[in-house]
Amino acid sequence: MAAPLPDWLEPLPDAERMRADDAWAIEQQGMPSLDLMERAGAGLARLTAELAPEGPVAVVCGKGNNGGDGLVAARLLREQDREVRVLLTGAAEELRGDPAANLERLTGDGPEPFAPDSLTGAAAVVDALLGTGCSGEPRDPIRGAIEAINGSGAVVAAADVPSGVDASNGVVAGAAVRADGTATFHAAKPGLWIAPGKEHAGQVRVIEIGIPPGAPAIADVGLVQPQALGQIPRREPNSTKFREGAVLVVGGSAGLTGAPSLASEAAARAGAGYVTAAVPRSLSLVFELRLLDRPAAEIEAERLRHARAAADASGAIVVLKGDDSLVAEPAGRVAVSPGGAPALATAGTGDVLSGTIGALLAKGMPAFDAACAGVALHAEAGRRAAGVHGPDAVIASDVIASLPAARER
Repeated sequence: MAAPLPDWLEPLPDAERMRADDAWAIEQQGMPSLDLMERAGAGLARLTAELAPEGPVAVVCGKGNNGGDGLVAARLLREQDREVRVLLTGAAEELRGDPAANLERLTGDGPEPFAPDSLTGAAAVVDALLGTGCSGEPRDPIRGAIEAINGSGAVVAAADVPSGVDASNGVVAGAAVRADGTATFHAAKPGLWIAPGKEHAGQVRVIEIGIPPGAPAIADVGLVQPQALGQIPRREPNSTKFREGAVLVVGGSAGLTGAPSLASEAAARAGAGYVTAAVPRSLSLVFELRLLDRPAAEIEAERLRHARAAADASGAIVVLKGDDSLVAEPAGRVAVSPGGAPALATAGTGDVLSGTIGALLAKGMPAFDAACAGVALHAEAGRRAAGVHGPDAVIASDVIASLPAARER
């Protein structure tokens, strides 16, 4: 069993854990499910109004609870004098429970069957088709509705998770809504922060729906917060270069000496007291690591699964680099970087990250903590370098130069 997440990781519950939290709140804490849905729909309506302050709104609903959230949002937007069309992908008679209750509460015009031209003229579309419990490739009529939403040209607000994105891992198996913003309920989900799902979520807004503190489900995936940098030990007056930690960088091959150079310099800038680079005398050796033996495209499609598989196979902490860099440990915990540093998409920055993490390990930080703090420090340095040079002009050495200022935040 994975250890609890540290307080500098924001929990990202998967679909199973979210269902458990909902059930606990309703069955054991006496929270009316209709109240939870009302708050969810209200948050969805607020986000929609912020994304598109004017113009007609089309709310596209499935038959599950996600559709119920959309019906609440439609009613509340109409109360704000917005022109709202409610579109159902199935028959109204198929709605049950809370969604059916909210269909009865709907004011104004009743729902219409969804058709490919239903979104014509809409300034905003609310995606309330599929919820967190759905996975795999959407089938018609949902698939057709997703394609129509993406082709509408309207601003899109998604309820809880963009339809077609697996909330638990970010996998996109087929058609998936590309939202401008996602109102996610109670807590963000892993799939909203892990690519490729992250690329569909837009602005992520967490909506508090009234689930009390103390829910039993414990997330094993968390979003790295800036407080992670507070774990890095600072130099003291009696420090020496040896007490601050020694880093050994091993690498290099013919024509490829940049990686050990960048890693070594980054380790020094990140605070290591002593750095040694061990390179082949002839520089004729080639070092390869094929840890997963999978094509890059296959890994990118299911980043969370492959990061965990690499950690399990190696018995070590694994960092899968990207805007959503994942830090996975063999026991199952995973940290997700919130990213926001496109300047790091250039050669050599992975070597800088390696050296940075090496320096923190040399200072005696636990491996998982060092990797998470290193990822956070690396991203902040990338953002600072972009502020000086612009995101398209940053090179790896600029990131190294920004490490000291990034640490001081």
